[in-house]
Amino acid sequence: MVKSTRESSPAFRLFIIINSKVSKLKVYVHSRKSVKTKPPIILFDPFYRKSVFSHSLKTTASPKPTPMAEQQTGFKQSLGLFDATMIVAGSMIGSGIFIVSADITRNVGSAGWLIAVWVITGFMTITAAMSYGELSGMYPKAGGQYVYLKEAYNPLMGFLYGWSFFAVIQTATIAAVGVAFSKFLAYMVPELGNNYFLFDAGIINVYSGQLVAIVIICLLTYVNSRGVKEGKFIQTLFTSAKLLALFGLILFGFLLVKHSFWAENWSTGFNAMHVEKDATGTVNAVGIGGAALMGAIAAAMVGSIFSSDAWNNVTFIAGEMKNPKRNVGLSLFLGTLIVTIIYVSANLMYLNVLPLNELAFAKDDRVAVAAANTIFPSFGTTMIAALIMVSTFGCNNGLILAGARVYYTMAKDGLFFKKAGDLNKNAVPQFALWIQCIVACAWSLSGKYGQLLDMISFVVVLFYVLTIIGIFILRKKRPDAERPYKAFGYPVLPVIYILLGLAFCILLIIYKPQFTWPGLIIVLAGIPLYYFAVSQQKPAKE
Repeated sequence: MVKSTRESSPAFRLFIIINSKVSKLKVYVHSRKSVKTKPPIILFDPFYRKSVFSHSLKTTASPKPTPMAEQQTGFKQSLGLFDATMIVAGSMIGSGIFIVSADITRNVGSAGWLIAVWVITGFMTITAAMSYGELSGMYPKAGGQYVYLKEAYNPLMGFLYGWSFFAVIQTATIAAVGVAFSKFLAYMVPELGNNYFLFDAGIINVYSGQLVAIVIICLLTYVNSRGVKEGKFIQTLFTSAKLLALFGLILFGFLLVKHSFWAENWSTGFNAMHVEKDATGTVNAVGIGGAALMGAIAAAMVGSIFSSDAWNNVTFIAGEMKNPKRNVGLSLFLGTLIVTIIYVSANLMYLNVLPLNELAFAKDDRVAVAAANTIFPSFGTTMIAALIMVSTFGCNNGLILAGARVYYTMAKDGLFFKKAGDLNKNAVPQFALWIQCIVACAWSLSGKYGQLLDMISFVVVLFYVLTIIGIFILRKKRPDAERPYKAFGYPVLPVIYILLGLAFCILLIIYKPQFTWPGLIIVLAGIPLYYFAVSQQKPAKE
């Protein structure tokens, strides 16, 4: 075929080249306008033009960017298995192990029953923790026990726990641990102790030790409002320190003591006695058995249960755990096992170092101080005071860190102050932390360690029993639900825990009603509060 003169001319060929370039430029400009979010490198994609035209036909606007605020609507998963185990152990070990063995000994009066009380408490704690492993695997999110009770029973039961947790369980425990901190600080600075009167505030007398407790609570609340990493660092540091120190104290109590009272103390065996000291300082021991023994054991377990409490705090922060379905349950078992071994070993050490009467009537119940003075005569008091201050500081950090997550979840359900359901820029519930701080500080002003101890133990065990019963309920209500863990020894061990827990609560009501009934009244006071909170939700929904 012969080309025409016009087509073969140089001018025509130049026109064709220019026209081709212009057409390509139009395509490029059109594609850039249609797809603004495509990066420049996509121009080298051989399929780019086809995708551009199909995209330009379907989409006329670029996708909206994700707002920055949405990045803080959820917790950051930054806690691993080790962190969680440190929270379990650190929250459990406060001041109780250094003090409550004196009261236990006065109630049961023999070496055998002293150790039996700690073993029974340890068994109950580990059994409950392993049972909670099943629940934590089913509901691996913030709120822990509040969520379990809500799912097993109904929202009212969950609220009653959350209300009791806020009013007594967590806040009063934080206060009691803070007061214990100031109690041992007085060994170094007497002016900062609980016996140093400052002023009369009308309905209460204010002592410097109470203000020390308040300062510690406020300081740790501030640190935890800065982010979970800051709280995690303090928890790991202080828990590691006190675990090592406790293991060291136990070991030296067997290796360095000059005179052992082991054989003498164990000669009492399991001959239970109620031991008391009269006005003249004479020690009187009365043998007990039957119902009286059961009551004495329940009264003795108030201290051991308080000392072993707060292991469930790790379930409250499941939303910030890496692989929570695995790590929450495993950390519960490891943490409670470590603490149980330490507690039983520490009491065996006390029996080796101190005679039973001195253990029962140590000055101000400071059993660990008396033991340390026997092991390290020159600096035992100072060493134990420092150890307990480290222990209580780390314990309160774990309690403060975890507790606020319950109020956060309640607020999300519309059952707590709405602002408690917000996270700050550090992805922590700052308002929930500070409102917890205010109530704990108010409790600190009471300054009565024993009153808080008794009231808390009753309410805590009551809800533990209800939660363990919840495992049986959920097995029927949700048989097909995913359960990464299943309660160890089910149904035998959970049933044993339920029976022991109910026996403890009933005996406590009989033998120590003065502080158990107030705790029960506080729980029941949550019923009208729940219906008030629900009534406030309806106008918002309408």
